[in-house]
Amino acid sequence: MSPFRLCTSTIHLSATLRSALRRARLLGLEGVEIDARSGLGSDSTGGLGPGITGGLGPGGLSQTGRRQIRKWIDDEGLAVAAVAFPTRGGYGDPERLEGRIAATKEAMSLAHALGASVVTNHVGEIPPAADDGSANPRWKLLVEVLADLGTWGSRSGAVLAAEVGRAAPADLVRLLAALPEGAIGCHLVTGAALVHGHDPVAAVATLGERILHVHATDAIVGAFAGRGRAVVLGTGQVDLPAVLAALDDHAYRGWIGIEPIDRMGTDAEIAAAIQAIAAV
Repeated sequence: MSPFRLCTSTIHLSATLRSALRRARLLGLEGVEIDARSGLGSDSTGGLGPGITGGLGPGGLSQTGRRQIRKWIDDEGLAVAAVAFPTRGGYGDPERLEGRIAATKEAMSLAHALGASVVTNHVGEIPPAADDGSANPRWKLLVEVLADLGTWGSRSGAVLAAEVGRAAPADLVRLLAALPEGAIGCHLVTGAALVHGHDPVAAVATLGERILHVHATDAIVGAFAGRGRAVVLGTGQVDLPAVLAALDDHAYRGWIGIEPIDRMGTDAEIAAAIQAIAAV
């Protein structure tokens, strides 16, 4: 019996949240991920409008709306595994940074309200130390912002998990060492890690218990780091059994996210992924 709990994002399942939750249950998943960048309308009375999508707008959903969403999730016997909050810029990028920080905090509060403890996003470029040994201004800014988000997370009950993929595992270790213990964690996306030149199995060994969320994705690498293409899980170059074994060795008991890439064959792809993970 697999020690991992499986989930997928509601945006892969339906254009409306409630039907996505029902479909997740019918597919045999235990949880869902909510994309907080997608809008979800609410009317002036706090009730949910008809244009509900598979995501939730963190700042536009009333407390009544959040309770209603939580009830739908509970009614289907599901859990919210994580809230995704992908931003264009990173947390060391000064352009529009204040708005990015505020919106991330809203997403963290939303995650806690929905029963999740993890918000996933990339952190942006992780700068090297300055040549003269002084602090790189962007490095200093990144550390300050993530420390602040870590403090917010301890209050709100949800932690930011930085994507392992665009960010190298070694750079994330360096960043985590500069932050208060537990300020942020890591989100391993196996296919993205491979495409960016990082061995997902080695990434598990490097990051260990710092990994808070995992996406089991597959890919075929391109001619250059960062180039490649996503493929159906089990048909690419990611050694899924080795990744899962490494996670088990590090006592990972969190969620494994499944990302179908064929919109016309989503059900079959998710079913095959569930079988593949259960068989390991």
